[in-house]
Amino acid sequence: MKHYAMTGGATGIGAAIKQRLLDQGNKVTVVDIKNADIEADLGKPESRAEALAALQAAGPFDGLIMCAGVASHFPDTAAIVSINYYGTVELVEGLENHLTPNARVVAISSNSAPMCQTPEIVDRLLNTDEAQARELAAQTEGHECYSGSKQAVAKWVRRIAPSWARKGIAVNAIAPGYIETPMTKAVAESPEYADKIKQFLASIPMQRAGQPEDIANLAEFLLSDKASFISGSVLFCDGGHDAMLRPEGF
Repeated sequence: MKHYAMTGGATGIGAAIKQRLLDQGNKVTVVDIKNADIEADLGKPESRAEALAALQAAGPFDGLIMCAGVASHFPDTAAIVSINYYGTVELVEGLENHLTPNARVVAISSNSAPMCQTPEIVDRLLNTDEAQARELAAQTEGHECYSGSKQAVAKWVRRIAPSWARKGIAVNAIAPGYIETPMTKAVAESPEYADKIKQFLASIPMQRAGQPEDIANLAEFLLSDKASFISGSVLFCDGGHDAMLRPEGF
């Protein structure tokens, strides 16, 4: 039996990954805003600190899965960057010394990450403090905050992966495309994004929306010994969408 820590395990992608791990006989300690072992609002620094302390006390862990996040429609755009970026980075970095040898870390990015047209959002997240990042995010529309926060997660994974790999810890990111979850359902039903989502869905090369189990399959692989030589990768799981949109990007 292995012990995993997870954020965002109450619904959607996180719930699918959690159930997969539990079905294998593992223990999963979940942080979420409700219906979790540790209830916390990852958009607030003090709540993240409390969650981190609780996780540190519950460890050590054989792996971390960072699934908590909010989408473009979330009304507080500053909270989007706090939850999506700092809710991932602060907890992973704070648990570095609470991981077993050969542990695995999986962060959830997005295939929207390359779409960010506000690079200053990404720069502030990676290189400045949270207050400055939130200040800019509060003046920026939701999709830019979402895609920027997910791009920052992907770049952060790439930055830390080599040094963590030297200690035997593999850090990777998954970039899902459109996955049918309660969060994406809320976006699809919002007046601002409904038409865009319909067009987005129609353009998926595999001609279907993704399911949480699609991401759980990939997470299961990255957490396993079969992925022992994979480190610092951002793996797109989006039905071919990124390849269609950025055929020369890799």
